[in-house]
Amino acid sequence: MEISGWGRYPKIDAVVVLPQTATECSTFLSNTGGLIPRGLGRSYGDSSLASQVLETNGMQYFQEFDSETGVLACDAGVSLYEILNVFVPQGWFLPVTPGTRFVTVGGAIASDVHGKNHHIDGTFCEHVISFDIALGNGEIVTASSMQNPDLFHATCGGMGLTGVIISARIRLKPITSSEILETTIKAPNLDAVLDGFEKYIGSTYSVAWIDCLAKGADLGRSLLMIGEHATDGGLKVASKKPITIPMDAPTQLLNPLSIKAFNTLYYGKVLQPEQSRRTSFETYFYPLDQMLHWNRLYGKPGFLQYQFVIPTATGREGMRRILEEITESGQGSFLAVLKAFGKQNENYLSFPVEGYTLALDFKVTPSIFKLLDRLDELVLQYGGRLYLAKDARMTEQTFKVSYPRWQEFEAVRSKYHAIGKFASLQSTRLGLA
Repeated sequence: MEISGWGRYPKIDAVVVLPQTATECSTFLSNTGGLIPRGLGRSYGDSSLASQVLETNGMQYFQEFDSETGVLACDAGVSLYEILNVFVPQGWFLPVTPGTRFVTVGGAIASDVHGKNHHIDGTFCEHVISFDIALGNGEIVTASSMQNPDLFHATCGGMGLTGVIISARIRLKPITSSEILETTIKAPNLDAVLDGFEKYIGSTYSVAWIDCLAKGADLGRSLLMIGEHATDGGLKVASKKPITIPMDAPTQLLNPLSIKAFNTLYYGKVLQPEQSRRTSFETYFYPLDQMLHWNRLYGKPGFLQYQFVIPTATGREGMRRILEEITESGQGSFLAVLKAFGKQNENYLSFPVEGYTLALDFKVTPSIFKLLDRLDELVLQYGGRLYLAKDARMTEQTFKVSYPRWQEFEAVRSKYHAIGKFASLQSTRLGLA
């Protein structure tokens, strides 16, 4: 069947295997090679693409939950959506969540996903107690920070290249309300929004929408959204059905004029310098989940998501220079999200480092690749790197310069029988064995 990442670029014909049990998964691995695990296909580029794909969606059961400690044991194919539906009404929430609920626990570990609270709570894997993983020789072992720690730190953020995660134990966080108290601060330029992140560093959640086409004194104008869990208001999951995008949009829909018009309207919707509201957790954390198949808005060619991080020391200068490059090119991003990261963890290929991260969506066009190559140069110049879960075109040189622990990662893969067994289009492009 033809598969792709969420950006729908590139596409590949693949043989897809769907084991229903850990035993089936182990047996399959012991008899084949050259494959990659895949959950719900929400990584944007080619990290879960290969000629053979092993989907974990057949393994999607809750195993055990401790209502005293919040520790959940479940199959790797369980989605964050399913966890929220079951446990929010019981007063528990995800410790870290990305911008979509439609990812599996295995995918969240493999990408070591981050959220709006990285500066406080770190990445998803920092709340993973342990996981069981099927190695390239079919053996199933347990990994944690204490047991097989090298395998644990290589698998967390390792993009499925160390084995197939079978199940995991994660710690949920207690809540007394499913609602979020949101405050939106209007920031007239880049310095103002970065100052805002520093001012509200103690807030649990923070994220900014940024106008990447604004120029001059308005460069980097943003809406900074601070969030806290409410203490009252009930525990409920929204039952409203999402809108479905039924077909590919015309390629002309998203163009510099339409993006600029949208950005002006979106920034202008906040009339006061600061305004507050009470909202559902779905609206605050997952606005795009309200539109099924929203990736079709970019048309049949698909889109590239470009997410990078720049360390704090060079963050302001680097962000300004990159935004100037984008505005000068006229190739604006329809969706642009800015966040502040906290400290880096010990996982070999985990993306976040302390600093600022910006995620941008660009429609696939012949000219976009030249711009992104230029942005790569700037990201490296300012000591940053790109997120593997979003990448579809980074070069081997860029990867190996910006992820200096890649050789340690490869050594762990060799030790645990992953070399020659697990590979993706991305890993091949990046020069991993």
